[in-house]
Amino acid sequence: MSRRLPPLNSLRAFEAVARHLSISKAADELSVTPAAVSHQIKTLEDHLGVALFRRDKRTLLLSDAGQACLPGIREAFERLSSAIAEIDSLGLGGILTVSVAPSFAAKWLVPRLDRFQAKHPEIDVRVSASMQITDFSRDDVDLAIRYGAGRYGDLVVERLLDEAVFPVCSPKLMKGKNALTAPQALKSHTLLHDDSPDGDESCPTWAMWLKAAGVEEVDASRGPRFNQSSLVIEAAILGRGVALAKATLAAADLAEGRLTKPFQMSAPVDFAYYLVCPKAKLNLPKVALFRDWLRNEAAAVRKAA
Repeated sequence: MSRRLPPLNSLRAFEAVARHLSISKAADELSVTPAAVSHQIKTLEDHLGVALFRRDKRTLLLSDAGQACLPGIREAFERLSSAIAEIDSLGLGGILTVSVAPSFAAKWLVPRLDRFQAKHPEIDVRVSASMQITDFSRDDVDLAIRYGAGRYGDLVVERLLDEAVFPVCSPKLMKGKNALTAPQALKSHTLLHDDSPDGDESCPTWAMWLKAAGVEEVDASRGPRFNQSSLVIEAAILGRGVALAKATLAAADLAEGRLTKPFQMSAPVDFAYYLVCPKAKLNLPKVALFRDWLRNEAAAVRKAA
């Protein structure tokens, strides 16, 4: 038969005193009196049959026995806290944290979020816009949407949207002396460059696109450069030049008439947008609801294309 465990309050008191090496500070943390903390420590020492602390002059120190058992007790409390957090997260409501690249967040996800919130007002969505790879074991993130090749270790990975690249510009560049009626007209316009760190070798640069279109005598290295795809699109909307844009990110601006597609030539790329989630969180109701909603939104995009 396993040995009877000591009272939980006495273990909590021991951990707090061991961390502060002070009964009064531990009492303040636990919102009890120093006498109550001392009583809990004595209860635990009586239960274990060993002294857990010793005094060196006016300093409180852990005994050898106290030092030996502290790591295990501390780890047990950490695991208990994690277990309670997991139980709390099982509800339909609460906070749902989504990690997503800044441009995708600004141009695709955020404009649609009101539809999810209208369906599920009990869930508060927090968008964490970052280019960093999510460490689900460390970061407080429920799921992520990532643009890449789809290789994300032992996580659950689901392809959400494909991507293609084509030139876009402000409608006002379609008029006037140097109207963009043919690719050769690009000689008279500023080229806007997307330098976002995607690492996709299949994504065309202006040099690649111009060569494929048979356009010569254009210095493809010239023009403003941006490290976020959304910034390239905003520059194009303002009429600063012609951008090579990702179709998914430019779709809303094209539909609203802020951008136009001067040429029909489009280049599909290898990378795509993926829903990424650890297996442990996959079936949480709030994650499942958001996942289903993303699927429906992506399906609507594909249908409209």
